[in-house]
This record gives sequence, C-alpha cells and structure tokens, in this order.
Amino acid sequence: MTDITDIKIFDTTLRDGEQSPGVNLNKEEKLEIAKQLERLGVDVIEAGFPASSEGDFRSVKLIADTITQSTVTALARTKKHDIDRAYEALKNTPNPRIHIFLATSPIHREFKLKMDKQQVIDTSVDMVKYSKTLFKEVEWSAEDASRTELPFLKEIIEAVIEAGATIINLPDTVGYTTPKEYGDMFKYISDNVSNIDQAILSTHCHNDLGMAVANSIAGIENGATQIECSINGIGERAGNAALEEIAVALHIRGDFYPYKTSLNLQEIKRSSDIVAKLTGMPVQPNKAIIGRNAYAHEAGIHQDGMLKNAKTYEIISPALVGVSADSANTLFLGKHSGRHAFKDKVKSFKVELNDEELKEAFNSFKTLTDHKKEVTDDDIYSIIMEIKTDASNISRYVLENFEVNYEQDGQTKASILIMTPDQSQVTHEVTGSGSVEALYKAIQEVVAESTNLLDYQISSVGGGKDALAESRVQLKINNHQFSGRGTAQDVLAASANAYINAVNRYLMSEQSAKTIERAKA
Repeated sequence: MTDITDIKIFDTTLRDGEQSPGVNLNKEEKLEIAKQLERLGVDVIEAGFPASSEGDFRSVKLIADTITQSTVTALARTKKHDIDRAYEALKNTPNPRIHIFLATSPIHREFKLKMDKQQVIDTSVDMVKYSKTLFKEVEWSAEDASRTELPFLKEIIEAVIEAGATIINLPDTVGYTTPKEYGDMFKYISDNVSNIDQAILSTHCHNDLGMAVANSIAGIENGATQIECSINGIGERAGNAALEEIAVALHIRGDFYPYKTSLNLQEIKRSSDIVAKLTGMPVQPNKAIIGRNAYAHEAGIHQDGMLKNAKTYEIISPALVGVSADSANTLFLGKHSGRHAFKDKVKSFKVELNDEELKEAFNSFKTLTDHKKEVTDDDIYSIIMEIKTDASNISRYVLENFEVNYEQDGQTKASILIMTPDQSQVTHEVTGSGSVEALYKAIQEVVAESTNLLDYQISSVGGGKDALAESRVQLKINNHQFSGRGTAQDVLAASANAYINAVNRYLMSEQSAKTIERAKA
C-alpha cells in the first residue's frame, strides 16, 4: 500500500490575492475571510505585508490576535525593518511564521536587484539569521525560482537552510514554467541539496499560462509538502493556483495521488462566496469546482445519463464542496418570520454581525419580503455581505432618492437626492444617453471626489422575475482604484448603491489613513 503524504495548505488570498487590481479590503473584511479560512482548515494563513502600509500592519495584527488554529504568517522583504514590522504584527499569535523573499533569477539579479550571486546569498543568509532570532518558523522564498539556474538555486538553498530557514518556497512567479520543468526543479533540489531534510519544500504558482494547478501538483509529486494557493485562484495578473481545484483534485483522484490535506471540503463553497462578495471579484460560471455551471447538465444525453446514475457525468458530488442543489429555490424565511429566526439563519452562515449590523440586515430582509415572495439563502447572504462591505461607520454619502425619466428626444433624465458626508442634502439633475449613464453622471457631479467608472456589471441573485439585482463596479477615485457592490430589487437602485458604496469605501480608507497619522503624531 502506498504511503499517504500530508500536504500543508498555505493560503495567500489575503496577501497575493488582495493584490488583484481593484481589490481593497478593510481590516474587518480581511478578518472575516481569515475566520472562514480557519473554518476551512487551511494550515497557514498569509495575512498580508505589514511593512507595506500602516493599514496592512493593523490588519495582520488583528488577524494574528484572533486566529488560533491556523499558523498566521506575513510577508517581508530581506530587510530588518520589514522583519521587525512582521514580528510586531504577529507576536501574539500562537504559531507565528515569517515569510521573507529575495529574487534569484538572472534577469532579476541584473535588472531589479543589481546584485551578483554572492550578494544575493549573503543578504538572504543574514536576514534568515536575523529572522531566526524572532521566529521559530522561517520561510524563505526564491522569487522567480523557476527561471533560476539550478546549481545556483542549490547553493543558496543550502546556505539559507544552514542559516535557519525551515521552509523553502520555490515560486513560479511569472507563471512561465511547465509541469515537467517545475517538477524537475523540485526533484533536482530534493536530490542535490545536502541539508534538504532540515526544511520542507513549498510551491507557489501563478496562472499566466493556465498551468498553476498542474504545476503545483507536479511540485508535490517531486518532493514539495506545502502548496501556496488562494481561494478562487485570485491574485496578481492571471492569479494564483486555485485552492479549491487542488484540494478537490487530490481528494477525487486519491486513487492516483497519494496525498491528503486537512481541509474541510464542505466549507469550500462558503469560502468562495465570501471571497467573491468581499473582493468584488465574481466567479466565472464555468469555473472548476465552484462555478455556477460546474454541476449543470444541459445536453440531453447528459441529462438522461444523470437521471439513470449521477456518476455517469458527475465526478464530484456538489455536497462534497458545500453546494446545495436546491439552495437557489428553497424557501428560506417569509414576511412573517421574526427576528429570532432571522438571527439563527445568520448564524448558520458563520458570518459575525454586531447588534447594529444585525438590526440593519433584518430591516433589509423585512423590506425585501414586502416585494419578494420567496426569500432564499442567496438573498439573505447578499444582504449580509452588502452590510459587511458598507462603510456605515464613517461620515459618508447616502443616496436618499432618485428618479429616471425617458425624454422624447431619446435622452434620459436622472434626478438624485444625496446626503453628503457633512450632512447636507444635495439635489442634482442631469441628462444622458442611457439610464445608468445618466444616474452615474448625476452621482459623479455631486460627490466631491474625482471618480471615473472603469467597470460595471449587473447580475441576478438566484432566479425568477423577482430576483434581487446585484451590481458590481470598479472606480478610479482620486487616482486610487476601489470596488463597490450593491443589491436591490431594482437594477438601477442596485447600480446606484454600488457606485455610492465604492466612494464610501474610499472615504473609509482615507479616514483610516488619517487616524493612523494622528496616532503617529
């Protein structure tokens, strides 16, 4: 019988994932995701990059002070300042780990670092030694390892392990390599690094050529016992290896892959939903494992086979990853449901709301029941996530009323009434060539911030003619990119809410930065 190898899951949703364009999570949202990652059973949560900003430092510290079951780690450059900031953020977590990195490939050494091989080795060794005075677990990453000369990679790995590194990460930083090349690199390191038994090997793959998951699995087939990945595969450029794809592939093909993880697979769908909602990055319908179409069968011959035996065309049971086939159509609560029943349902989502947020969610739910006969889990979840992304704890813009009228000349007139952050009521009226354009133009001319719409999406939550509308936008606000989301039964109301939400998230970010500056002073 083949021995089963335990594979550690290192989740970088909150660090590499948050580097996705337009993603701006506040510390409360990051904590919500971290709690869900802990429920999912990930071994290591990379909470952020503390030295990059005071806001990121505070987010990492909040997560480290809260999470107890997973190891919490933070990224740092090979600089004492970065390492010190990481230690200050992580020192209260039960299992702190530092993750330091330095590029090793020829192109990075020459053009980015302007360092020769020996300088790269000396810097890495010095900072690993320093990290070891603060942390028991030190992970060292060879940035762009997949484009690094193997003999040099062997030399520097031996040196950093000797200095105290306990985890060696070999990233495919630009998503360039192939599964065979990536696997061969790990095999070479496993076979040739003299002290490799003193550290574990880790993969970190990007998806620029669509091979991140395949490359990650090739890595563990050749000696790696940790995989770095993210929920929904989000991350820089084309993203990272998708956690859910790796986990389910290893589970379903356990006959072929002698590896297992500690993940609770039934928490995968919930994890995906939380990340999608809070980041504003929807999952594509045909996404493996958790896409809307992943368990849909359209072709007649497929449907016939499914009716006779689900295994004819379904290799993954939806229930395995927490997908309920009936969740979109099941009556959840009605207009006569009380606050207690609503509170119990919110608890079932494992999303924490304070008393004020719970009150707001219940009021939104009751308003929805006046217009929608069947309120589903998806509806309630959308209400909750909108509250979690709302900047209601700051002075903000509030859209109090709007009207859209179609004129005889083909133009559309939008009138709005907005409460501004200084509690002034402002009315404004503009014309445009379409309803959304006119509405957004009116909002844009009222808010003090310079805003530019980069992306706009509208979709339905669930099905039926009374389904909730959900809008997502990407705005450039004073040269910073922010996402916003809004839900309503009316598509224009959802669209307006999303725009206002993005602006308020910018205000929240600015207020947080000012608070930090005052604290420093």
